[in-house]
Amino acid sequence: MTAGESSGASGSVVRRILLGSQLRRLRESRGITREAAGYSIRASESKISRMELGRVSFKARDVEDLLTLYGVCDDAERGSLLGLAREANVAGWWHSFGDVLPGWFQTYIGLEGAASLIRIYEVQFVHGLLQTEEYAHAVVSRGMPGAPCAEIDRRVALRLERQKVLVSENAPHLHAVLDEAALRRPYGDRSVMQGQLRHLIEISEHPNVTLQVMPFSYGGHAGESGAFTMLSFPESDLSDVVYLEQLTSALYLDKREEVGQYGRVMERLQKDSPDPAESRDLLRGLLQLG
Repeated sequence: MTAGESSGASGSVVRRILLGSQLRRLRESRGITREAAGYSIRASESKISRMELGRVSFKARDVEDLLTLYGVCDDAERGSLLGLAREANVAGWWHSFGDVLPGWFQTYIGLEGAASLIRIYEVQFVHGLLQTEEYAHAVVSRGMPGAPCAEIDRRVALRLERQKVLVSENAPHLHAVLDEAALRRPYGDRSVMQGQLRHLIEISEHPNVTLQVMPFSYGGHAGESGAFTMLSFPESDLSDVVYLEQLTSALYLDKREEVGQYGRVMERLQKDSPDPAESRDLLRGLLQLG
C-alpha cells in the first residue's frame, strides 16, 4: 500500500512513505538484509518492513542508527532524512476524531489530503467530498441505525472537515463520475435531496472540480465492479493508489497492473458519460423532477 498527505500537520503519512522508501533504497543499495537492519536498531525484520512501507512512526534514534549502518555520513543528507522523520510524526487534524474514525479510514484521509488529483466513481450515494451537511446527516443516520445523535453529529462534522481540502491553498483537482442511481436514491426528505442537487450544480462550476453523471439511459457501463477512488500525488516517489471501501475495512491498491486496470475503467467512465455541461443539465432536470 502507498499513502500520502498534504503539508503541515496533515503531511505525516506522505512523509512516512517517502522516508520509508528512501531507507529501503539505501538498505538495498548496500546489500543489507532487513534482518540485519532490524538487529542494528534492536528490532525485528517485520519492524523494518513496516518502517519501509510507512506504516509506523519513526524514532529519530532508529533513523540515525540505520543511516549510520547504510553508510550515510554526509551531514546535509542525514539532516534532510532526520527532518523528514520529525515531520512524519506530526499528527494529522483527523486524530481529534479518533473516537468515531476507524483506523483503516485514517490512512485514507491522509491520502485524500495529500492528493493532487482525486478521481472517483460512486453509485450508492453522493461522494463524501460533495455532500451537504443535511445529506451527510441522512447518509450517516441510515448507515448507523440506533447510533447516539452525538456520534452521528461527530461523523458528519468529520465529513465536513474533509471537504475543506477542496478549497485549501493547494486544493486537488476532483474528477467525479456519479451514477444516476446515486442521485435518484433518496437520503432524507425532498428538501434534503433538492439541496444536494443544487450543491452539486454549484460545486461543479468550481475550477478544480469536474463532475459527470453516468445516466441510466447509457445502459451497462465500465463501472460494473462498483465504487472506487483513485488518488494521484505530486511526489514522484508516490505511485497512484486505488481505494476500495468495504463494510469493516478497506483495500489500498498500488501495484502498477491493478492501478492500470482501474485507470482504464475510469477513463472509459469519463469518456462515456456526458460532459460536465451536459451533466449539469441532467442535474437540473432531476432537480425539477424533485
